[in-house]
Amino acid sequence: MNTLSLAWRNLLRNRRRSLTTLLAMMIGAVAILLFGGYSGNINLGLQTDFVRRGGHLQIQRQDYFLYGTGNPAAYGIRDYQRVIDVVKHDPVLAPMLTVVTPTLSLGGIAGNFNAGVSRTVIGHGVVVGEQNQLRQWNDYQFPGQAKLSPLTGSAENAATIGMGVARVLQLCDQLEIKNCAKVKEIEHEPLAASTPADISALAELEAAPKQPSSGAQIELLAANTHGAPNVAALQVVKAEQLGVKELDDLAITLHLKQAQQLIYGGDTPQVTAIVLQLKHTQQIAAAQARLNELMNTELKGMALEVHDFSTLNPSYGQITGMFAAIFSFITVLIGAIVLFTVGNTMSMAVVERTVEIGTLRAIGLRRSGIRNLFVCEGLLLGSVGAGLGVVLALIAAYLINHSGLSWMPPGNSEPVALMVRVWGEGRMIIGTVLGLLLVATLSAWWPARRAAQLNIVDALRHV
Repeated sequence: MNTLSLAWRNLLRNRRRSLTTLLAMMIGAVAILLFGGYSGNINLGLQTDFVRRGGHLQIQRQDYFLYGTGNPAAYGIRDYQRVIDVVKHDPVLAPMLTVVTPTLSLGGIAGNFNAGVSRTVIGHGVVVGEQNQLRQWNDYQFPGQAKLSPLTGSAENAATIGMGVARVLQLCDQLEIKNCAKVKEIEHEPLAASTPADISALAELEAAPKQPSSGAQIELLAANTHGAPNVAALQVVKAEQLGVKELDDLAITLHLKQAQQLIYGGDTPQVTAIVLQLKHTQQIAAAQARLNELMNTELKGMALEVHDFSTLNPSYGQITGMFAAIFSFITVLIGAIVLFTVGNTMSMAVVERTVEIGTLRAIGLRRSGIRNLFVCEGLLLGSVGAGLGVVLALIAAYLINHSGLSWMPPGNSEPVALMVRVWGEGRMIIGTVLGLLLVATLSAWWPARRAAQLNIVDALRHV
């Protein structure tokens, strides 16, 4: 206690230098915590976005992840309803689950043959009500309400398309899309004045009686399981901005039954994936282990495999890894600044108090006592600087979170509220405080050792 009291009084003797050192440590702590809270919020936001779109886990046919996108029909799950029932009623998995829903991916050609245009697309057949449940997942309490799918309450032949698909198919006017570039006039004749007779006949053959159509209509041509072409006439209810041009130029979403009818016709319908959304991301490992057990017991012989969202979306790991590297670089840089700042302060103190050190040694204070005195000064600087830095970071984060600022994350089509997660991030706060304490103590140790090694006579006659 005497050492701490003496160290504190020594710091107060040169308030200006001590205050400068404290400011450097406080700014360092604030910078680390704010950027850590910002990058952490981005990671959680990306995770939430991926989980809302494709769940935490997906059950697929073996090798579909590697080869199935080229031929989805060949990698379908035949008795998928049995798989869903087993998963939903499993006593281990049931308490973890929020949604279990099938999806069907397909490739084809979408055409607006009245305008003589078409393009390749990637389609997704979904159960709309269950997709809306997926969108409600918000384990990290992000502000705002999730939007329902535009297919909610729509007819069986309804579909949504990406903004790029709408632009290429010249549906901007029909879908009332703002700021949609018009196609430039071309000199040659259009490919066709109307839907080709064979395509129209296929569409009429496959279509069930539906409500009268209005608005934008397209034809989706795809190969069925037997390799024969099949066509569905779809009513486009909306063009969505998906945030990534590659998706905007390819995406089309339709009802699962319509997609199954297009690919499997009168055969037994299948799906390419069963999406599982959990209550908490931390349950992924346990749920995946249980699914692997079921695939070796009750579901044995169905040739299934399970993948988590980070495997299905490699960009998630790339983005989080990038921010982790930036955060590590900033932390090391600020740590180096604090190291040299505190070291310089302690070195100046040793030079100015050389006579005092000689006097203390002359009256019997051991070398370890001198060393401990200067180390305690560095420790006190670190404690006060880190503590005040945490308080300032919490205040700054609160102001940022309530400022109404927004930004456009990668892969988003709409801006989101700018948030910095500092409050509640105990591991990050404790790690920052302990790191600054360690750096401050280490930076004070070398000047303290040098002070302890001073010769008593030389120190006393120092001018």
